[in-house]
Amino acid sequence: MRVQRGPWLLRSIDPDLGTHRGLRGPLPRPALDDLLDLVDASGLRGRGGAAFPFATKLRTAANARGRRRHVVVNLSEGEPASVKDLALTLHQPHLVLDGAALVALALGTREVHLVAPAEHPEATQALTTALGERRKADRSRRLRWRLHQASPRFVAGEASAVTELIEGRVNLPVTSWQPTAIAGLKGEPTLLSNAETYAQLAALALGGSAVPGTAAEPGTRLLSIGEASGTTRVVEVPHGTPWPHVLTAEELAGPVLLGGYHGTWAPAGLLDGLTVSHADLTGAGVGLGAGVVLPLPPGTCPLRATAGVTRYLARQSAGRCGPCLNGLPELAMAFDGFLAGGSLDRVERLIGLVAGRGACAHPDGTARLVRSALAAFPDEVAAHAADGCGAVDLGTRPIAVVAR
Repeated sequence: MRVQRGPWLLRSIDPDLGTHRGLRGPLPRPALDDLLDLVDASGLRGRGGAAFPFATKLRTAANARGRRRHVVVNLSEGEPASVKDLALTLHQPHLVLDGAALVALALGTREVHLVAPAEHPEATQALTTALGERRKADRSRRLRWRLHQASPRFVAGEASAVTELIEGRVNLPVTSWQPTAIAGLKGEPTLLSNAETYAQLAALALGGSAVPGTAAEPGTRLLSIGEASGTTRVVEVPHGTPWPHVLTAEELAGPVLLGGYHGTWAPAGLLDGLTVSHADLTGAGVGLGAGVVLPLPPGTCPLRATAGVTRYLARQSAGRCGPCLNGLPELAMAFDGFLAGGSLDRVERLIGLVAGRGACAHPDGTARLVRSALAAFPDEVAAHAADGCGAVDLGTRPIAVVAR
């Protein structure tokens, strides 16, 4: 991981509380209505993948029935290609903790749950150090911080899997009949979001500098960009930034997977005339998801790359519902079969069978990835339907630049 300084969240990459307070100032304590006004005005959307309006989630948790409210910070990511939340944990943990504290105090709760990735013990150590600094600085002990470790699985960061973990059960998704903001921990309203979302909230509340971005979309995005060397580069990009300012001409000249393993493919050249903007990208039929940007190495077949990711996702099933347990392995085998000269009909039929039928969104995301590849690369589909293509085969690896 290589982390670059940025204009907003990453103005500093020093994790020390004293440095943080010197740069950002003391943490305010806005009332709930004032915090909602701030979030409404900013248009802040969640940075975990779904881009759900944060104000709606906060307002729902505040108004839902229940004696208590819970606040959960999901730092586990789960997505193998994403390290932006890890970058925040290591370099700006107090910005994340400030965002969680703002929400907890506004909702009237005294307890915050932090879920760190077990595969990155340095993240747990960074959080432990940061919490120790805060305990020394805040003798009033206004908040209690509970630290948990998520298992190193793709689905471990899903909302219901996180609440299962905190409640002492297996860290896997379960069927949820209501949003977490209405019925999360112990069946009570729970504000659960990822590290970057809380950091964005804190940066807005602390102020101190002009908000970057555009009038329609203030703020920035943290991007995890896979490089040919195998390193992942974490950069902070203001909304409205043209993609040629983010990726090289060579990267833009080839396919780019946006949003990670549940994401969508941008065919060669599509991003040239677009900006880093939710409206711009969704208008073009793609999206940033969790902020993962994976340019495909030159000469690599995007369909074979997709097949590698699909095999990986099939192995990540929680095994708790048919579309995931049976459907995803069948989809992966059918896709491999098509690339080996078989029929595309079975792939398309299985996409329809798994989408919208799982206990969580894992089958949906996998189906979206495969569907996106088939739509984005008609020439490659035609080549494989004929007699195959001569591009590089990634074998059992997902995408070479993020293979671990």
